[in-house]
Amino acid sequence: MMKPSSRKINRRDFLKLALALPAMPLAAKLKGLDRESQAVRMPASDKQPNILVLVFDTLSAAHLPIFGYPRQTTPNISRFAERALVYHNHFATGNFTSPGTASILTGTYPWSHRAFHLHGTMRPQYTARSFFHLAAPGYHRLGYSHNMLVTSLLYQLRPDLESFYFSRELALADTQYSDRLFPQDYNASFWSESLIMRGWSTNPSSLFASQLYRLWKAWKERGLVQKYGLDFPQGIASDNDVFYRLEDGIDWGIERLGDLPQPFLTYLHFLPPHHPYYTRREFVGLFDDGYSPVNKPRNSFSEMGATKKVLNQRRQAYDEYLAYADAEFGRLYDHLNQSGLLENTCLIFTSDHGEMFERGIWGHSTRVMYQPLIRVPLLISKPGQADREDIKIPTSNVDLVPTLAHILGQPAPDWSEGRILPGFTGEEDQAERSLFAMEMKQNPEHAPLQVGSFVLVRWPYKLIHYRGYKDYSSEKDELYNLQNDPEELENLAAVETETARSLRQELEEKLQSANQAYQSGG
Repeated sequence: MMKPSSRKINRRDFLKLALALPAMPLAAKLKGLDRESQAVRMPASDKQPNILVLVFDTLSAAHLPIFGYPRQTTPNISRFAERALVYHNHFATGNFTSPGTASILTGTYPWSHRAFHLHGTMRPQYTARSFFHLAAPGYHRLGYSHNMLVTSLLYQLRPDLESFYFSRELALADTQYSDRLFPQDYNASFWSESLIMRGWSTNPSSLFASQLYRLWKAWKERGLVQKYGLDFPQGIASDNDVFYRLEDGIDWGIERLGDLPQPFLTYLHFLPPHHPYYTRREFVGLFDDGYSPVNKPRNSFSEMGATKKVLNQRRQAYDEYLAYADAEFGRLYDHLNQSGLLENTCLIFTSDHGEMFERGIWGHSTRVMYQPLIRVPLLISKPGQADREDIKIPTSNVDLVPTLAHILGQPAPDWSEGRILPGFTGEEDQAERSLFAMEMKQNPEHAPLQVGSFVLVRWPYKLIHYRGYKDYSSEKDELYNLQNDPEELENLAAVETETARSLRQELEEKLQSANQAYQSGG
């Protein structure tokens, strides 16, 4: 795995500073880092709509009742759907945050932007290839995320943001400190601190410093439990040991949206329902109903081996956390309605990837690419929209950039690999297109794409192709007919061989083309 490219941090100096951690005044903030950036703001225009892109992390479409889920997890999202375009077959481009979010922001697949590792960042040329860049004339552009992997991506896009905030802006407790020491190297310092203090898929590289860090974190956490434990009896949600409440994010969003010059383009990316699934008190036990979905077969990549009992327990915890997130979404949605902002705001609600509780796997740290992981919600309300429109045509997160360009009255950018979403152009015949998703954490960042799990969707078929894994002796294909078999129970690869061959050939050609484009600097 490659480190983000930036000025290297002297490891010895870093460890010396780390050992001084307990004495550091970490509450102090370096001037200007957590406030608005110094990007020049163009004159605002009242003729163009506001755009609010709202992302709830790790939200699987499979857990929403508007898509057939039996538990009533999201009544407020269901209420929003009655005044929105509802996309029933919308796909993320990866099964974790970095690739999925980079695709939302740039309209490109992970094989192009290359943010496909944990802590991955986009290629340098893609920092000027985002929907923020398209919205430059007249728009006030703001970006914030609880998720520090997303903050790494937004940090790259600061030249196109009037308002950029670090994750700690809304933190109850902030255990991150390296970027305070190296304010010009956020991504490199974040990566280094994770390796040294917490470890990332490995043991921490400094045993002594990491032990001090754990003691300090435990002290911080005890204070939060004492303060918020009655409302959150299971614990306080965190990302990379930075702790949050969604209530604070929603309150902050409401306040900021009211203060921003119009028109604005705002990207808010909140952590729930991402693990840990620590829901608010009134939602604990809400779905203690014995629900147990269909049992699905494991495959060679069902790494965890979780029992059905564990999967159902985790599913219930996720659903109860999702109900909490939905309640907070409802507060924001009500504010947008009551304040009149929705009359001139395009509200886009989606997720970067999903979550899985089947085949012996819970979560999303996996190599598999089944529907719960890559089928995500997409709901869009146009300014003043009053009715619901259901769209069954398959779509992808790479489609958001060309769609936003269309809303802004601009042509789709030549770098985007998506299309304008159906519902915006009147051209609904897009069913024949192919969509892609991929998991490539084991593939070197600067090498041809030879190791990973790759998906091609050409409706109604979905091909999953595994290749290059050292612990798997040969390549493997899975083929599903999503229209007849949405639960992916019957692998048709050995039955519908011609379809499997055709999709595999198309995928191989796309991978080869992506490798060639990358090697040529495209």
